[in-house]
Amino acid sequence: MRIIRSFQVYVYFRLQEWRGQRSRKQPYGFIRVRVFGLQGHFLCILPLNRGVEVERIVLGTRGSKLALKQTEIVKNLLVKHYPGLRIEVVTIKTTGDRITDVPLARIGGKGLFVKEIEEALLEGRIDAAVHSMKDVPSVLPEGLEIVAIPPREDPRDVIVCPGGYDLATLPRGAVVGTSSLRRASQIRHRRPDLQVQVLRGNLDTRLRKVMSGQYDAVILAAAGIRRMGWDEAITAYLDPEEFLPAVGQGAIGIEARSNDEITREILRPLHDEATARAVEAERSFLRTLEGGCQVPIGAHCFVESGRLRIIGMVSSIDGSSMYREEVVGLWSEAEELGRNLAMRILQAGAKAVLDEIYAALPKKGTFYE
Repeated sequence: MRIIRSFQVYVYFRLQEWRGQRSRKQPYGFIRVRVFGLQGHFLCILPLNRGVEVERIVLGTRGSKLALKQTEIVKNLLVKHYPGLRIEVVTIKTTGDRITDVPLARIGGKGLFVKEIEEALLEGRIDAAVHSMKDVPSVLPEGLEIVAIPPREDPRDVIVCPGGYDLATLPRGAVVGTSSLRRASQIRHRRPDLQVQVLRGNLDTRLRKVMSGQYDAVILAAAGIRRMGWDEAITAYLDPEEFLPAVGQGAIGIEARSNDEITREILRPLHDEATARAVEAERSFLRTLEGGCQVPIGAHCFVESGRLRIIGMVSSIDGSSMYREEVVGLWSEAEELGRNLAMRILQAGAKAVLDEIYAALPKKGTFYE
C-alpha cells in the first residue's frame, strides 16, 4: 500500500473507524484505484483541511533527555511526511531507568530499557514505541515488530577525556568509566594498564561525572552525543574496525503491533533499507549467540556498494581472550550473514568463552546494554 495525502482524484472511498487505541476513533479510508487496467488499494489519511478530526498517533518512549530527543527526531520525520498528523508522546519509566546503582550485567531479565514500553504497546496505550536499537532484544514479543528504522547516526564509540587524551595515550593507571562489558573488555584487551570502573546514569549524568573529575575518561556512543548537539565534548572517535560498537548502535527502531496496518503504513516512509539490512545482520549475529549485556559481544555491519561486510567480536570479561571474525555478502543475505558470522566465531573458540561466562552466572539472561 501507499500513503497519499490528497483527494484530487475521482474515486469512491469507504470511511472506517481506526481502532488503534481504545479511546480513539479516527477516520481513514481505503481507496481502490484502477488506472490503465492496473488496480491497487491506497491507504488514505484524511487531511486537516477537509474539516474532519485530525489524525493522531501516540508514541511511547523512555523519559531521558536522549530518548526524548530521539522521539523528537521521529516526530519531525512524521510531520515532514504528514503535516496534518497530530503526534502525542507518552513517557514510560523502564526497569533500567529505575535501577541506576547496579551494573546492568548483574540485574538480569530481558529488555531492561524496553519491556514496560512494549507492554504499553501490546495493551494499546500507545501506537508505536521509539527505541535505541541497541536496547531492543533480538527476539521480540509475539505480536510486535520493528516496522521502521530511520537512517543511522554515527555508530562509533567515542572517548570523552577532559585531559585531551585518546585511548592509546591515556596515562597508565587512568580511570575509565563505562557501564558496558563490551567496552570494558575491549579497553582491557588494548590497555590492561588502565583502571575500568562502572559508570551508570543517563548521558548527561555520565558527562557531568567525567567533567567533574570523578573519572579520567569515559567511553560513550557517538550517536547520543551528536543527537544532543554536544559534539564539542568528544575527544576522539574509536575506529569501529578496531573497537566494535554494540549491535544496532546508532540506529533508532520504531516498534508497532504486527496487526496495526494503519500505524505500519504511516511509519513506512521513515524506513531506511540500508540501515535496516545492516542492523538485521548484526541482530542475527547476536541472536545466534544468544548474547546480551552479560557477555562482551560487539558487531558492526558496513554497507559498501550494495554489499554488507559485518565484523563480530566475542571476548572474555577480562579481555584476555578475544575472538573476531568477518564475513561479506549481499543485502538479501543479511540474516544469513549474521548467523554465519556467529557460527564462525563459535568454531574459532568463542564457544568456550561463552560457556565459561554463562556457567558463572546465577541465572542466564538475555538483555541489552
